[in-house]
Amino acid sequence: MSHFFLMIPVVLLALGLTPAFAADTAPDPAAILEEARAAIEAGNYADAMTSLTEVVAADPKNADALNLLGFSSRKSGAMEQAAAYYEAALAINPSHFGALEYQGEMFVMTDQMDAAKANLARLDAECAPCEEYDDLAEAITDAGA
Repeated sequence: MSHFFLMIPVVLLALGLTPAFAADTAPDPAAILEEARAAIEAGNYADAMTSLTEVVAADPKNADALNLLGFSSRKSGAMEQAAAYYEAALAINPSHFGALEYQGEMFVMTDQMDAAKANLARLDAECAPCEEYDDLAEAITDAGA
């Protein structure tokens, strides 16, 4: 019977199956980012923030993850935290369209219309027509500015 257990690895290898070891299972930031996007879509901002924090820990210069941390923070009502994440994303990529839009929407929410319009002008210069420009323009218009 003891020979049977010695054969398991050989059989697994013959079938093309390999056991997963901790060294082979390092977190994949792209996969975690997708999980976070799904959590955001479902309105689970706390779960998204947990995943996004993991992405940023693995890749501190991931402007997409920082932007989504800002979005999740803003949606959770943590405006100061959101502002810091948007600034970090824009420090890495000053032309990050999503961060410009979401930061602009935060500016609208906090009654900083001049700053929101400045972000809109940057989007106009860099990507218009684009969804980010249209969404920020709508938020500014809806706010009566």
